[in-house]
Amino acid sequence: MIILDARVLIAHLDAQDAHHARADELLAATSPEPLGASVITLAEVLVAPARSRRLGRATAALQQLGVAGVALGVDSPLRLAVLRAETNLKMPDCCVLLAAETADASIATFDERLAAAAVARGYVVAGRP
Repeated sequence: MIILDARVLIAHLDAQDAHHARADELLAATSPEPLGASVITLAEVLVAPARSRRLGRATAALQQLGVAGVALGVDSPLRLAVLRAETNLKMPDCCVLLAAETADASIATFDERLAAAAVARGYVVAGRP
């Protein structure tokens, strides 16, 4: 499984996004690997569609991609706190790391800080050498 960060999904869903083509290329390159995202990441991705009354279209696109929601578990507050303390990443990025840990998965991100932290913790980052 490949855990997607919000930026990749947001760019994929918005054809006007500066990273749209890059997101589409990254997602195509990951096929046929299953895709996932933390439930917090999915909520973050769906905020703009909810504001613009396009929530149905966005959720349908996520389903078409086959993005599975990864629950972070009842111990996630403690695990997220440790990740935040150890990496100094923002909490949404810690959710990506925790989802990868939970699913024993690699990560797809455009964020260099998140990618570096993931590699340092032994995760494969899609699209990187």
